[in-house]
Amino acid sequence: MKPSLRTKLDSLARRLEELNRLLSAENAARDMGEFRKLSREHAELSSVVELYGRYQQAERDAADASEMAADPSMKGFAGEELKIAQATMQEIEAEVQAALLPRDPNDDRNIFLEVRAGTGGDESGLFAGDLFRMYTRYAERQGWQVELISESPSELGGFKEVVARIAGQGAYSRLKFESGGHRVQRVPETETQGRIHTSACTVAVLPEADAVSEVVLNPAELRVDTYRASGAGGQHVNKTDSAIRITHLPTGIVVECQDSRSQHKNRERALSVLAARIKDKQEKELAAKTASTRKSLIGSGDRSERIRTYNFPQGRVTDHRINLTLYKIERIMDGELDDVVNALAAEHTAEQLAQLAEKTA
Repeated sequence: MKPSLRTKLDSLARRLEELNRLLSAENAARDMGEFRKLSREHAELSSVVELYGRYQQAERDAADASEMAADPSMKGFAGEELKIAQATMQEIEAEVQAALLPRDPNDDRNIFLEVRAGTGGDESGLFAGDLFRMYTRYAERQGWQVELISESPSELGGFKEVVARIAGQGAYSRLKFESGGHRVQRVPETETQGRIHTSACTVAVLPEADAVSEVVLNPAELRVDTYRASGAGGQHVNKTDSAIRITHLPTGIVVECQDSRSQHKNRERALSVLAARIKDKQEKELAAKTASTRKSLIGSGDRSERIRTYNFPQGRVTDHRINLTLYKIERIMDGELDDVVNALAAEHTAEQLAQLAEKTA
């Protein structure tokens, strides 16, 4: 282990001891905001310091094995113990480096999921519905909550556009690489000659913003329109002006919400989505200014970028960013996304480690 890495880990271990004292102090619970902040930092450091402790134990095991090797009768056993200890040290050092990579501050946030039909007419709308079901099934498997914000059904089923809020631990960290263009190749139900058609949808995954502290919404810059909801929704539809459309004048961003009977609740939800979209726009503009010349292996996340193809005749799903192909399309469309999500996360970590190695070389 490099001296610089060891020095950093020693510093983190001392900080963890300090946090233990602060959190156990009698007045620790008086300021709940500060208490939560310290608790989050404690949780983040604990796993890293635990890894460091295991590394130090492996170091001691290696030192003991080296001492035993001086005894001819123990040389064979000591050699095996030394190999095991050294392999453990290498493995833990890699884990430590991954754990110390810059953490996305949005990873623990809830998300807004937006799915929009693209090229392909009615088939694109059906595919949008399939994608939305795939993500909601995945959310259910994770124990997350899905709250429909707005929907615009297509004529033959599916959606022209659908927006939902997904609330759950690590929702953004698991789904943040889903933003982009999704393409489907299959024989549509309306196709009488059995020809394969290609259609596309776009997916956007936005971290939920703290509208109060992160995005300031000036009422003078908002145009709020009310209208009667359309589509499925019960007896209240077309009877009350409960649906809300909010336009952010400086950016031209438009958000609609019509899912609730309450105009107040629809307004509240629409403002949350608006804050998330503005935050997303601000972060993308900042990233464009400070972007590295080396593009991430998992892509830019631009929603116009084609990231994945779902080929039903061949039963495969291919993620073009990491050249991953899985032949289990039915299970994936039913929400079994872990193989895809884990592969994308692993590739992202590998890219970060490669960039870190370049900087420290």
